[in-house]
Amino acid sequence: MSTETDLEYGDVKNYVDGEWSASSENGQDVLNPAMGEAIARVGFSSKEDVDVAVSVAEEAFDEWRSQPVEERIQPLFELKHLLEEHQDALAELLVQEHGKTFAEAKGELRRGIENVEVACGIPTLMQAGHVENAAPGIDETAVRQPLGVFAAVTPFNFPGMIPLWFLPYAVATGNAFILKPSEQDPLVPQRMFELIDEAGFPDGVVQLVNGSVDTVNALLEHNGVKGISFVGSTPVAKTIYAKAAANGKRVQAQGGAKNHVIVTESANLEFAAEKTIGSALACSGERCLANDVAVVEESVYEEFVDLVVEKAEQQVVGYGLDDDTTIGPLITPEHEQRVRNYVETGIQEGAELVYDGRNVVVDGYEEGNFVGPCIFRDVTTDMVIAREEIFGPVLGLMSAGGIDEAIKIVNQSDFGNAASLFTSRGAEAKTFRHEAEAGNLAVNAGTAAPMAFFHFGGQKDSFFGDLHAQAEDVVRFYTDETVYIERWPDS
Repeated sequence: MSTETDLEYGDVKNYVDGEWSASSENGQDVLNPAMGEAIARVGFSSKEDVDVAVSVAEEAFDEWRSQPVEERIQPLFELKHLLEEHQDALAELLVQEHGKTFAEAKGELRRGIENVEVACGIPTLMQAGHVENAAPGIDETAVRQPLGVFAAVTPFNFPGMIPLWFLPYAVATGNAFILKPSEQDPLVPQRMFELIDEAGFPDGVVQLVNGSVDTVNALLEHNGVKGISFVGSTPVAKTIYAKAAANGKRVQAQGGAKNHVIVTESANLEFAAEKTIGSALACSGERCLANDVAVVEESVYEEFVDLVVEKAEQQVVGYGLDDDTTIGPLITPEHEQRVRNYVETGIQEGAELVYDGRNVVVDGYEEGNFVGPCIFRDVTTDMVIAREEIFGPVLGLMSAGGIDEAIKIVNQSDFGNAASLFTSRGAEAKTFRHEAEAGNLAVNAGTAAPMAFFHFGGQKDSFFGDLHAQAEDVVRFYTDETVYIERWPDS
């Protein structure tokens, strides 16, 4: 265990009722994954800590919900400005605690800021319906109303973006909000809450509670929490979904993924290879939109394999703050070993490892959690590496007879988060759009990442719930519609 003097950023704190406080003596170190060194320490909040935060939030909600909607979005306008002003500093901090490159970190923050922008339009997004003369002499109106205190439990892989899938919409619609970020990289959320404090939200409306499993369970079981949003692995998403529902809460639980890219013979192969490598290896493969299986039409399979290997050879593994780096370290030594185990499993299953990045050495960062690109060819659908989420810089290549067979391979997956198609034929794109079983689809784009004014899709074992993150879906999640029926018999 590190002492406080060893830690560059000291103790990570909770933000409750407009004040900063240590959460607990129990906790863990926050490590720089490129160096293996502790840079901060995060405490784990107790059930009592959660009780205080929820109680404060309930009290703040009573007044906040009654504020005019135009007043509720003013702090969001200020927050957008502050996030943009401090984007570079936030990105640098993100690299230090997570490992992704500086460019990837800035891109992540930009996508988060987009959600703040969209939430500023809540006066329009909250509008429901009105029908004059719905029945003889009767007008009917649907009114969206906030529900109370909501919480979000967010993952390590996008600590700057994913909290902003939820937070701006929750407070703009008139709710109070509690964030429980990942304990692996809580520094960016803490810094964001410093900016939230500066933006001018009333005390108790937006709060930060750090912790681990016990903290999450306390939120799931608390009668004062009306709903939970979660992003993480499928096993945990299933547990969150079941437990939240059993406790009478609204819940949206984004799970894991096993995404595919389809490459047909009509595609621009050079472009498709570049985007496939980018999709599979960006953020070291630690993202739920990574396409880490490429299904390639037989007639161009060999050529595409060569192109992908060529693109993999151009990648630079290193520290995310070094300008040339394209692939940073994995989040923890344990996760690094998990990825290495998957690579070994692929070899044992009979796939051919045509590019092996396991022996990469990064000078000056010998204690970092580095794995270079690992490219398999001749992967088959029954292999573990074709079925399970690896969450590392590993790409599997397999061949198919045509678009129909390729889509069948995509649809065999238990997951349904995303898929991409590379083609120059409109008919293939139409077939893909209608038949591929995934919530986020892209044609001639390596990553099907929706803009903030569209919801973030997900199907099958990739999502549990009814309403997704972002845009109108999450506005519906944070509000309930009251139907108001009006008649004036004497008019």
